Amino acid sequence: MNQDALILFFIVAVFLVGFAIVFAYIVAPSSVNPQKSEAYECGIPTKGITWLQFNVGYYLFAILFLIFDVETVFIFPWAVVMKQMGMVGFIEICIFFFILILGLLYAWKKHALIWE
Repeated sequence: MNQDALILFFIVAVFLVGFAIVFAYIVAPSSVNPQKSEAYECGIPTKGITWLQFNVGYYLFAILFLIFDVETVFIFPWAVVMKQMGMVGFIEICIFFFILILGLLYAWKKHALIWE
């Protein structure tokens, strides 16, 4: 790719993003209202403390879900083109599985798989 075209691409990208931000700031309706800064859930007023800490188990469970969800997203295209990739593709997927297994073993060691 030509260096001038790359510089032009970045200049146009910065201009478009800047234009979109300024345009949204100018055109978007805004009103000052104290209710906008209140914490709420589903429109129901909260009672008591609104900022609570959640158990870290929820976050670990979500991260584990993402890890294995991404795993399936990567395995399907690999399985489709396995014959064309040959031994290099097989070694790469073995490394990928090894990293996922390390993550699973870490989660198992930290008892993140036990839902209490």
